Amino acid sequence: MKLNEPVSQQGAGQRAVAPAGKYRWTICALLFFATTVNYLDRQVLSLLAPQLSKEFNWSNSDYANITAAFQFVYALSMVFAGPIVDKLGTKKAYLWAIAIWSGGAILHAYSVPMGNAVGSAMGALGMVAAPASIVGFIISRAVLAVGEAGNFPAAIKATAEFFPKKERAFATGIFNSGANVGAILAPLTVPVIAIHWGWQAAFIAIGAIGFIWMIFWHLMFDSPEKKLSAAELAYVRSDSGTGATAAAPVGAKKVPWTKLLTYRQTWAFAGGKFLTDGIWWFFLFWLPKYLASEYQMGPADIVIPLAVLYSMTMFGSIGGGYFPAYFMNRGYSPYDGRMKAMLVIALFPLVVLAAQPLGSISFWVPVILIGIGASAHQAWSANLFTTVSDMFPQRTVASVVGIGGMAGGLGGVAVSKLGGWLFDYYGAQGSLSTGYMIMFTLCAVAYLLAWFLMKALVPHHKEITDL
Repeated sequence: MKLNEPVSQQGAGQRAVAPAGKYRWTICALLFFATTVNYLDRQVLSLLAPQLSKEFNWSNSDYANITAAFQFVYALSMVFAGPIVDKLGTKKAYLWAIAIWSGGAILHAYSVPMGNAVGSAMGALGMVAAPASIVGFIISRAVLAVGEAGNFPAAIKATAEFFPKKERAFATGIFNSGANVGAILAPLTVPVIAIHWGWQAAFIAIGAIGFIWMIFWHLMFDSPEKKLSAAELAYVRSDSGTGATAAAPVGAKKVPWTKLLTYRQTWAFAGGKFLTDGIWWFFLFWLPKYLASEYQMGPADIVIPLAVLYSMTMFGSIGGGYFPAYFMNRGYSPYDGRMKAMLVIALFPLVVLAAQPLGSISFWVPVILIGIGASAHQAWSANLFTTVSDMFPQRTVASVVGIGGMAGGLGGVAVSKLGGWLFDYYGAQGSLSTGYMIMFTLCAVAYLLAWFLMKALVPHHKEITDL
């Protein structure tokens, strides 16, 4: 739906003031570094998976169960993460989240002794226990998931608090690019630490970084009214007006997520997350094993290919966040401009269809093609997150993001379990490449399916005004 006036003038109907002050970008930098740490901690296991699979004799299904445990607990935690963030406030909730996930990351180093203890307890109760290594890592991944579930609800809420609507996708793209930086830094650091000091040291060293970030967050973050100048605060509020996305009045009643589920906008966001989040996690968790099985690469060999692949995703994350401004500057509402941009973005992952057929040329072919698909995911994700703050009141943003995160986590469980089954099935038949071809096809078409679902549920921009 095209509007008669530029988006920067919507809301209160007054002309937006010029930007004054830049402290909001300091907040964006803090969110960027938190997301970097988030993905560093998340990726350590995938980089060590080939080594740990050999050491503990894991099948692909065993590894899928470990990754699916993370995604399942992450999904459940997202239901509670959003309301907790809304209740505790952004500052306190983020501190709790990163403390829990950093502790969970370090806990991986002690997974096997912990798994032995749990296995013994289960045996004493007459229960059938999984191998100790699997039990221990599942518990560690569960703790990691509980903490990491708070990252995006808190970050999106902070973005809604500190940025006007027209800048939110760009700011989201910047902090979300921390996922790419984390994915780049992980293969450059984790194998080196593991080779010289052991795999346990890799979990401990990477996990400890989050506790350092907590110091800066405690000192530098507070409410916009306390941190921004009057001029910058006026700019941030300039296109919020009195409508759905305006700041919540003091003492406003919290909205239960059961109420939020009655809106099509919630289901559109959740559906988009369900169909696409698992694709990114598949790339994150399975690419090291793909390169190891298809091209016989060791830990040192995969460093450069993965660093190149995730470097490509930086362009998608930042460029994708800026792309909708092209349409908004031509009079489209934030949501409608974003949906037009997301349709274009959804076409790029189709190149992943050629990754396996052309993979015989060189391992660089699938690396580059998957890099394009992963870059498109980050562009998609930056805009998908921001559709929430386009249409929902600020006090409900974290809760809606939490609902969508739950849906995305469940989608990730489905993708991981499907991948593990396919790889074991076709691997036993000597045709592992067929399994990867099926998965890459799913990765290629998921975004177009998600876009059509979202467009069917919410054809045009419509803010929620009755909450």
